[in-house]
Amino acid sequence: MALIRGLFLGLALLGLAQAPAVAQQKFITVASTTSTEQSGLFKHMLPVFEKKTGIQVRVVAQGTGQALDMGRRGDADVVFVHDKVAEEKFVADGFGVQRFEVMYNDFVLVGPKADPAKIAGTKDIVAGYQKIAAAKAPFASRGDKSGTHAAELRLWRVAGIDPQTGKGGWYRETGSGMGPTLNTASSMNAYAFTDRGTWLSFKNRGDLVIVVEGDQQLFNQYGIMLVNPARHTHVKKEMGQTFVDWVVSAEGQKAIADYKIGADQLFFPNAKR
Repeated sequence: MALIRGLFLGLALLGLAQAPAVAQQKFITVASTTSTEQSGLFKHMLPVFEKKTGIQVRVVAQGTGQALDMGRRGDADVVFVHDKVAEEKFVADGFGVQRFEVMYNDFVLVGPKADPAKIAGTKDIVAGYQKIAAAKAPFASRGDKSGTHAAELRLWRVAGIDPQTGKGGWYRETGSGMGPTLNTASSMNAYAFTDRGTWLSFKNRGDLVIVVEGDQQLFNQYGIMLVNPARHTHVKKEMGQTFVDWVVSAEGQKAIADYKIGADQLFFPNAKR
């Protein structure tokens, strides 16, 4: 009996000894986009930051709109997204401290090799959208209020088309991230609007190929912001700012530039330091 009591006492003391280590674990929560997660960028760059600072980064990947909502609720310490208009409003409304530009890549339009809308090889995204709608060719949209979805909708408006008129027919909303939406497009032989980073890392392409690229309207800028600790006092201001500062530093920018799939660089750093 004494031996058993001693064993329990030893385990209890061991638990107490380990408790401070658990309590002292340093981490921040970053609300970001599925494109940064599903492209593999975070798996490449976060270990560099964590080794340097000892701060663990816990990423919640979702659409930009949802990521900004997390920041508004104070459920994240940092927001790292790609919808400049929405980001600037986030800061103007007092939810973010300051917006920093981080990196860019571009959007591309992918579609089946058969190309029913006859747009392959062109560089005019608006004309491409118009031909897709005229042909009522299948189109898979994220439909999730992400930065990519917002960019897609802006281009439909420029094209003078309301894609909702084709909803349930040629226009399908997945309500999901970029990877699952590309999976849907692949299975449907549909067109889809995607960031290039996720496309380059996407394996299940089926008959999908890039059909429209190179239009200036396809530029895709990413920004990063510390959630305002004046609005949410539990925000980890110092650690969050450490991450923001590192991402826009020479070391962080190099980590972004160094991420490649084969010979393809997925993101191009452009922080203004």
